[in-house]
Amino acid sequence: MAQIVNIRRDVDDKFYRYRMPLLLTKIEGKGNGIKTVIPNMTDVSKALSRPPTYTTKFFGFELGAQTSSDEKTDRYIVNGAHNSDKLRELLDVFIDKFVLCGSCKNPETDLVLTKNDAIFRDCKACGQQTGIDMRHKLATFIIRNPPKKTKKSKGAHASAANGNNGGTGSPHSGEDAGSDDEFTKRLKADAAELPTAEQAKVNEDDWSLDTSAEAVRARKLESAVASLTLGDGDDSEGEDADSPYTVVKLWVEENRTTITANDVFKKAQELGIDKKHRTLQILGRSLFTDKIVQELPKFVVLLKKMVTSDKGEISEKHQKALMGGIERLVGVDHPNLVPSVPKILMLLYQSDVLEEDFIKQWGTHVSKKYVDRETSKKYGKRANPPQVVG
Repeated sequence: MAQIVNIRRDVDDKFYRYRMPLLLTKIEGKGNGIKTVIPNMTDVSKALSRPPTYTTKFFGFELGAQTSSDEKTDRYIVNGAHNSDKLRELLDVFIDKFVLCGSCKNPETDLVLTKNDAIFRDCKACGQQTGIDMRHKLATFIIRNPPKKTKKSKGAHASAANGNNGGTGSPHSGEDAGSDDEFTKRLKADAAELPTAEQAKVNEDDWSLDTSAEAVRARKLESAVASLTLGDGDDSEGEDADSPYTVVKLWVEENRTTITANDVFKKAQELGIDKKHRTLQILGRSLFTDKIVQELPKFVVLLKKMVTSDKGEISEKHQKALMGGIERLVGVDHPNLVPSVPKILMLLYQSDVLEEDFIKQWGTHVSKKYVDRETSKKYGKRANPPQVVG
């Protein structure tokens, strides 16, 4: 029985929960036929959620040696004599480059291969997608031998996710009140163009995410400049250049004057981030300009769809993320918009994007998560709850 060690061997914590068998090696043959057999490669790779062929091939590339993998006989070989310590050190490098999340360093990731042959580590712990070093030879091998599809449980998607809230909307909404004003009519017309929940749902059995030519251009553009500061909280952490959040931000900013709500939703869907609250933080800042009061009606249907869960409930986390992005837009990019905060909140409230209780809490709670405390205080004064929700 192989010894069990931490997946990150640099972590000296007996309560660290991510574990794997210690890599074992066995030297066979002699002379030109000498080779190193790894008898527990399958068990190690299973702990890392990576095919054993990837790890074996990585060893070969790093050592400049031929390798052979036979899944039927469970036999993985690296030509030449290589001691266990050397291969364990290389395994640590493989884990760092192809397993650990580039953001939180958690090993709970899956490899995602896009149709443009980019490879991401999709982290289940923090929700980030971080790129790998595409210059490494293993990247080419992964593209030619993509991860096999894995079955995942599919939750039922309620019809309310299509932009309606299943009849559980605010009693102040235009639709529930029977309003037939032009604004409400436009909302209904725009909502009809957005995909239904079934059409919008990303196939959870598919490892590939569809990214367009525009996304590729955006990634190239991002590679030419410094990483963006789009941290989930205080904007202090740089975003990976290949992150889908960076891609959607650059794409929106490049096409802001021509895109529709439907275009934005499809782009987020292609990148697999249409359900992520962080997407709303980025859209709240990048989708609008200092003309946000005039621009909002064009996109409120999109925002309503994205804050509404599959059960037809408006997510508080998504509301906070959206307002975080708008806080950055107003407090950092366009401070002259602070007096317009009540109008912005009213539009979002009347469109059922924000709930009354959320607005009241937001208008009275000073937070420095997205902007400094002084700017947050200015919002509080401008967003007097009675003014907003009347």
